[in-house]
Amino acid sequence: MEVPVPRFSVIVPAYQVQAYLHACLESVLAQSYPDFEVIVVDDGSPDACGTIADEFAALDPRVRVIGLPRNEGLGPARNAGMERAGGDYLVFLDGDDTLTPHALRGIADRIKETGEPDVLVYDYARTYWTGETVRNQAAAHLTEQGPAPFRLADRPGLLKLLMVAWNKAVRREFAVREGFAFPPGYYEDTPWTYPVLMTAGSVATLDRVCVHYRQRLRGSILGTPGERHLDVFTQYDRVFAFLDARMETHPESRKELARWRPLLYRRMADHLTTVYTRPGRLPRSLRAEFLRRARVHCRRYRVPGAPAPLPVRLRHALLRLGLRRTYGALRLASALRRGTAGVAAGLLRAARTGALRLHYRVQRCLPLRADRAVFAVEGDRGYGRDPGALEEAFRRLAPHVRTAWTADRVHHHTVPPGTRRLTPGTAAHWTALARSRYLVREGAFGPGLVRRRGQVLVQTQAGTPLKHMGLDLQERPAAAQGTDFARLLREADSWDYVVSANRHSTLTWERVHPGDWTALEYGQPRTDVLQRATAADVARLRETLGVPEGTVAILYAPTHRDYRRTQRSALDLERVVRRLGPRFVVLARAHPRHGGPLAASAGRVLDVSDHPHVESLCLASDALVTDYSSLMFDYAGLDRPIVIHAAEREAYEAARGTYVDLRSFPPGAIARDEDELIGVFASGDWHGTRSARLRAAFRERFCPYDDGRAAERVVRRVVLGETDPPPAVPLSGRRPAPSATAALARTPLTTVPPPAGPRTVTDSL
Repeated sequence: MEVPVPRFSVIVPAYQVQAYLHACLESVLAQSYPDFEVIVVDDGSPDACGTIADEFAALDPRVRVIGLPRNEGLGPARNAGMERAGGDYLVFLDGDDTLTPHALRGIADRIKETGEPDVLVYDYARTYWTGETVRNQAAAHLTEQGPAPFRLADRPGLLKLLMVAWNKAVRREFAVREGFAFPPGYYEDTPWTYPVLMTAGSVATLDRVCVHYRQRLRGSILGTPGERHLDVFTQYDRVFAFLDARMETHPESRKELARWRPLLYRRMADHLTTVYTRPGRLPRSLRAEFLRRARVHCRRYRVPGAPAPLPVRLRHALLRLGLRRTYGALRLASALRRGTAGVAAGLLRAARTGALRLHYRVQRCLPLRADRAVFAVEGDRGYGRDPGALEEAFRRLAPHVRTAWTADRVHHHTVPPGTRRLTPGTAAHWTALARSRYLVREGAFGPGLVRRRGQVLVQTQAGTPLKHMGLDLQERPAAAQGTDFARLLREADSWDYVVSANRHSTLTWERVHPGDWTALEYGQPRTDVLQRATAADVARLRETLGVPEGTVAILYAPTHRDYRRTQRSALDLERVVRRLGPRFVVLARAHPRHGGPLAASAGRVLDVSDHPHVESLCLASDALVTDYSSLMFDYAGLDRPIVIHAAEREAYEAARGTYVDLRSFPPGAIARDEDELIGVFASGDWHGTRSARLRAAFRERFCPYDDGRAAERVVRRVVLGETDPPPAVPLSGRRPAPSATAALARTPLTTVPPPAGPRTVTDSL
């Protein structure tokens, strides 16, 4: 019987990685793309790597284990895996690294799209023991730049990427035909990756993080000092020997191959500089020997006139001339300059802080200015949210009050004309805080603020509370993250007013932020624009964002997960839009605390994480998909479909807790996993009668005052002193901005069937 050939052979060498091998293998076996085999090569590891691999093999037939009798090194271990591999493509993964969710599916799709290239290069991110994840800085070279596949000569910038095996999928037939193998020794990736890329007849790229490259605190091979770091010279000898041999056997390609020599020389010189200067690699006793050999190699392989910036040419010249003492002196001088500058900067900062404190104290002795107001959002971000809506209402209804907005300089361009711009920490900022009558802010006012008699502090909070806040976080350390609850209480005591969207919010804020303040239960000011916008505004926003005409735009906005050190999307958004067909696009917005996008903007997945106004994204979309974000309360005021993707519900509720049980009172359809979510949209349940009925009840409870005049009511009460502000327009009388594709959304979807067995019944959540 013919044995089916897997699509991928994932080769995992394992040597002294017992603490990480579980996570590595689980990241592979949990992939949504199942057509692969895993070949674990126990490279004579003295720890439990072999036992761990055998346990996985006993549980999953896709896992095979090869045991080497003694430690051969990473290169020979990979070769042993290649000899047993049967997949169409070879994928290498070190035993302490992991694949990202859905990575193999993304790789398989891209290989199919680009016509089965010899090599597919994909992206990676470094993951640190602190939980921080940093994407490859050269990721721009992986974006789609013209047709694919291509040859390396068409995209030579790929050589600027990290030359490793584990960020590439290589067609096995191509590797076998060319006889590629890994050499022994350290830096074994170098004589593999350069020849593979230079020889490949077709190359493609995937602008997606597929590997998490673990940065171990200690114990990594390259971070262990020793003479084996001298292997780097032998490896580059192999690279240039391959180039020379290739030019002899392929004279028709001699000119193309010759163009790689200057680039290879520069990459070699950069690599040697890194090995020499990186702490923890070369013992002091080997530094002179390393520099002597670097001088020999640079002279041997140098191509005169190779273009490079002046600092790079200087480093290469010092290596080539072997000027060890000069090199060391320059590095020492540079370090001293940086250290001296750091000490001086610290002293200047301390002096400046003291001067500003004295300035603020003096300004507090001067009279208040009743015609001044200062607005800000937590994090000193740009103009917007509730304080932005209130600032606009101040200017419209109380023009005698001069307004100012506090934000970092990079956000000053977002502040409208006529509003003064303030930079946090400047003398002008502290003067405004000391002498302005009205201070309006979302989030903490800050420990340095001293509330003066006669000042009015308005706290807008961050929307309707779904997750636990304030004092309720005392029992949830993962979410509290060192919150100073005593300071929180002192802060709440300084507020005069708290803007509240509904009765649920008022009751919650009174309990978790107790203080002698007055609740302004008038609605959410930032939702006013959702009621005042027109169809023309919606069309303009969609055009600005690049949403194709006639498509259904889904805004995907997940919340922050306190119980995770790293944040990632729970959905494979590219797969979602692929399953739903060309009629749908996704606007992917990461939570502000994520510090990065959910997905790269490509095709019908548009990253809008950096868009300054989430209200504009709400207007441009036709439906919202979220998990536990309070954005659902704002979006409900638009009366557009909301779908809850309730992934990891138990973990989220255990870590953060929720005030609203979405199982019993959802704003629309609920999906527990990705396939159910696809089914909700493919079947039309997202905008069906039942979803509309659930949304209507949700709006009635949480949007009673969101009629477009919430900010007006706040200003009339706080500034103009009106005790009886305008009543709210009933829900039946409101006309929020219409969806751009409301009519299209009502037509049934017939191009893509829902996945098997969709479950959207909310009481089964």
